[in-house]
Amino acid sequence: MSEARIEISNLVVRYGDVVAVDGVSLTVRQGEHVTLLGPSGCGKTTTLRAIAGLEEPSGGLIRIDGATVYSAAERRNVAAEKRGVSMVFQSYAVWPHMSVFDNVAYGLRVRSLPREEIAREVERALDLVQMRDFARRSAALLSGGQQQRVALARAIAFSPRVLLFDEPLSNLDAKLRAEMRVELRDLQRRLGVTSVYVTHDQEEALAISDRVVVMNIGGIEQIGTPEDIYNRPKTRFVADFVGSANLIAGRVQDDAGDPGRVTFAAEGGPTLQAWAVHPPSGAEDRVAVRTAYIDIALDAPNGRANSIVGTIRQRLFHGDFIQYIVDSPVGALTVRRPPTEPFDEGAAVTLSFAPEHCVLLEG
Repeated sequence: MSEARIEISNLVVRYGDVVAVDGVSLTVRQGEHVTLLGPSGCGKTTTLRAIAGLEEPSGGLIRIDGATVYSAAERRNVAAEKRGVSMVFQSYAVWPHMSVFDNVAYGLRVRSLPREEIAREVERALDLVQMRDFARRSAALLSGGQQQRVALARAIAFSPRVLLFDEPLSNLDAKLRAEMRVELRDLQRRLGVTSVYVTHDQEEALAISDRVVVMNIGGIEQIGTPEDIYNRPKTRFVADFVGSANLIAGRVQDDAGDPGRVTFAAEGGPTLQAWAVHPPSGAEDRVAVRTAYIDIALDAPNGRANSIVGTIRQRLFHGDFIQYIVDSPVGALTVRRPPTEPFDEGAAVTLSFAPEHCVLLEG
């Protein structure tokens, strides 16, 4: 995991006057699965296509396995077919007039490999995605999930150095998408292949990634493990986009004395104990508290840190959890709790959360 397989430095992609990717720098280690996550138009797919050689950048540098495949300074841009990467598209791009076997064999035949080797590699790839029994079936007769497996088998058949995924599960229904996440993650680990995955689905990114790159308006907001991104968001955008969080306005009062701990005076409300990833600069004016990390009790505050009184305005049943909207001195707070102990609308409650779950955001 220590050897760099993909290196991107100050990547810029322009479409006329529009800057789609603005100075992105990223390293993907060997065997690592990195996800580019962000809303539509943030530059994640453009970055992926630049790695693949399907998009010509305007500036920067891209290396794969130490070899420069794009350099603005050197005026070098290696053709996509010579980069040793394979891509799985959102639309699958499975040819309906071919059999499953022929779809998977296409890339191997283009490389003029011997017939015996093609058959062996196609069978290996189909075994990996559990589609060997469908080898002779017409691709036109496959379900969406089966077509996705064929596209994946075709991508891995020639043992690429890098696998690229452009929202490959977005066309599947919710249940099948959840199942395929597990299969994709398991397959990536078994192959040990370096992969870059693009999605706008936060749950998907958190579930399958070694690291997540959160992008916004052509740049990178934060890079970290799924746990870091969720539990230690750096910016207001990351806290709001990834998962569900309450943003509480206020100001830093002082250092609480413990490393990372600060005292935060919430607007219109109590003084909170918060966690600062970096020493405060004085510009910070928000803390983020994840909706799942807030406890609800009917008891009155008992002097615990980060206790806020409120009234339940609304209760929404979601099956696996109940979402409460609670009016409080710091504004309306959203709380998600298990459905085992429901609270009634109109109930006076006390909300509480641990200081490490109250994260100070950058100004």
